[in-house]
Amino acid sequence: MTTPRFTLPRSRFRRTATATALTLAGALLAAAPAHSAPAASAPSAATAARALAAPDIPLANVKAHLTQFQSIAGANGGNRAHGRPGYKASIDYVRAKLDAAGFTTTLQQFTYSGTTGYNLVADWPGGDPNQVVMAGAHLDSVSSGAGINDNGSGSAAVLETALAVSRAQLQPAKHLRFAWWGAEELGLVGSKHYVNTLAAADRARITGYINLDMVGSPNPGYFVYDDDPAIEKVFKDWYAGIGVPTEIETEGDGRSDHASFKNAGIPVGGLFTGASRTKTSAQAAKWGGTAGQAFDRCYHSSCDTTANINDTALDRNSDALAHAVWTLSTATTPPPGTTYENTTDVAIPDNGAAVTSTVPVTGRTGNAPATLRVGVDIKHTWRGDLVVDLLAPDGTAYRLKNSSSSDSADNVTTTYTVDASSEPANGDWRLRVQDVAAQDTGYIDSWKLTF
Repeated sequence: MTTPRFTLPRSRFRRTATATALTLAGALLAAAPAHSAPAASAPSAATAARALAAPDIPLANVKAHLTQFQSIAGANGGNRAHGRPGYKASIDYVRAKLDAAGFTTTLQQFTYSGTTGYNLVADWPGGDPNQVVMAGAHLDSVSSGAGINDNGSGSAAVLETALAVSRAQLQPAKHLRFAWWGAEELGLVGSKHYVNTLAAADRARITGYINLDMVGSPNPGYFVYDDDPAIEKVFKDWYAGIGVPTEIETEGDGRSDHASFKNAGIPVGGLFTGASRTKTSAQAAKWGGTAGQAFDRCYHSSCDTTANINDTALDRNSDALAHAVWTLSTATTPPPGTTYENTTDVAIPDNGAAVTSTVPVTGRTGNAPATLRVGVDIKHTWRGDLVVDLLAPDGTAYRLKNSSSSDSADNVTTTYTVDASSEPANGDWRLRVQDVAAQDTGYIDSWKLTF
């Protein structure tokens, strides 16, 4: 990582989709709820099976790559920095592994500070070329050491995950691409060059970029990027599944290669185990390790060697990356215009408390649209009695309809448009209806959200 340059009842749901084209920067996760799913809908059986197929990444293999990086540094002046022979030797090592595994590799050159730098990009055959899932890490070290945690750890985890894709002969729905960046330590130079040289259409095809920078810190924390909510959820759910709490990553904001992608409007996520910040007592109680010490006391120092790695953290983060790659690349994508609907009747008490009906939304990336359509079918004998709100997953209320004593017509059958662009798309959305006057009755017949 580069140094900063500045200090109710159970309901029945159904899903339909219009025949619109897939968006190039489409969603990353599983499809919307299936017909007759209960309140918390799950991915389809096929999607779930594919996600479960993510392999355990052998720690010994990841550490073997770190040993090679250490040896390369030792044979080349003690480092693997930009413009130094140790960096090019590291690139050659990674590329040889990928070529032998069946990847199509591309060596991209750039110039910085009068010296040649290199990015290595590896594409796995197949998958939808209009939906590209990327994972990457910077391969360069600082000039003062071998850079085994920073960032041999991320580079090795990405490499071994790519090799696991080859061993499994994975056939993802989306196209898979892996990358190793040069000159990150000098200001994200390599990844910026890569993103800036992509045509606009090619940038739009990248549906998500996952960054691993320092994932084996010796006094580790377990930090997850909170940039794209869909990618974040994949990692947080995986860690919750093994009983390890996580925190939002803040130390590396803007300081690693994900920033190059994020600044171009590409969804990003990633993992991190901490650098020079001090582990608190609360974090030590949660994760183990030593409070009052840095997550990595050898950050940007000559002691960042193979002895500067926590095996448990490296193993967990490698497995988490594989899970994310399998999940995000094999899941089907809900197209724009997808509709999520609840058709269960909900009685509305006369002059009583508000009632709600829930529609869970899963499988989308990013926020809801600025033109979220809310289709409402409420049967009622005096619709002027009704107050209707859309509730976002975090509880934010969007008023759809106010009461009116002069509106004596029956029923509310209409579609509202809501600017919900500040709300994450995924989660439980609710329609809230209250009858605020006496002598008329009704019920929610159905309602739907169209993204």
